[in-house]
Amino acid sequence: MPEGPELALAGRYINEACGGLVFSGGAERSAVGRGPEVPFRSEAYRLGAAARGKELRLRLEPLGPGSPQALVFRFGMSGGFRLRPAASPPRHAHLRFLTRESPPRALCFVDARRFGSWRLGDAWQPGRGPCVLSEYQAFRENVLKNLDDKAFDKPICEALLNQKYFNGIGNYLRAEILYRLKIPPFEKARTVLEALKQQEQERRKKNSSLPPSKKLKLKRDNPDLLELCHTVPMEVVAAEKNLLDPDHADNHTAFKNWLQCYGVPGMSSLRDHNGRTIWFQGEPGPMVPGGQKSRKKRAGPKADPDAPTAEVTTRASKRRSRRAENPAMSAVKKEEEEEEEAVPDPPRRGRARARRAAAAAPASPKPEAPVKATRRRASARKGAGAAPAV
Repeated sequence: MPEGPELALAGRYINEACGGLVFSGGAERSAVGRGPEVPFRSEAYRLGAAARGKELRLRLEPLGPGSPQALVFRFGMSGGFRLRPAASPPRHAHLRFLTRESPPRALCFVDARRFGSWRLGDAWQPGRGPCVLSEYQAFRENVLKNLDDKAFDKPICEALLNQKYFNGIGNYLRAEILYRLKIPPFEKARTVLEALKQQEQERRKKNSSLPPSKKLKLKRDNPDLLELCHTVPMEVVAAEKNLLDPDHADNHTAFKNWLQCYGVPGMSSLRDHNGRTIWFQGEPGPMVPGGQKSRKKRAGPKADPDAPTAEVTTRASKRRSRRAENPAMSAVKKEEEEEEEAVPDPPRRGRARARRAAAAAPASPKPEAPVKATRRRASARKGAGAAPAV
């Protein structure tokens, strides 16, 4: 699922690709788009975008008479924007804005999985906290002043996905942040953050006499969890290449090489209480969901972190393999998908038993009628609701 860096890069893409373009007409919505019709029309208007956490606001500004229109997008699991020739739009384009040039181009909201949506107006979704990327200080204060909230009774890996406090953090980012600090993912969130609060107070006392340059160096060399919630996403946004651009395979490879923990061979994984996979190294912590044992990813080239292993091949895992072949369904685009449990198909005991019996039985000139097998088939038909064999 797109996280804070993807939304920030989408906003940058729109502003850079469309900043000098004039658009005309209204927004063209597909029949299956998960958003309302856009009541806006203008002979000439411009587009601008701004991202905040896991949302992106698109603003349509008329160049003449008329009122502006704002839309706020959530990308779901595979949403994003692309500028393409209007005559050959990308597949799964659910909202299109046409340029006034000839031939026209279209800025398209593309969403293969159709979990993305938009709503009218410029208000961000209520209940989302400050953005970890663009509102760092407000984000930090919002977390530290609310540590008595029951949200922090959960494991730290689950608290990091709570957008009320960590707006923009998702599955791959939480893994990378916890890995760098060697924090067990299933340590209680309040325990981790209260210790951080204490460390911050001690650091202020200790560094009070130091010059600003040394304070900055110490802070940079010893970041805490909340600082990494800002700096790790910024590494993705500030990379020389757009690491998350699905149109360029080499960029996606660079992103996978940037990952240190998420889906990396040698790392362990568990499902949290919400069924989402968390990657980590070392001990998981005391709040592991009952009955689970961590699985370690085998050494080898980095691969899709949610790809099925050789030991387990189910219909669901085959579907995931097919999706992995599509660049738009990269590890980043689906990292928060609540996938069904990968369970091996049950052994076919009846057939195996029959094969063993056939191998052990002496050869017979006249094969006996398979009475038992017939009865099993008749009984199976009864269970399925079919008429019994006569």
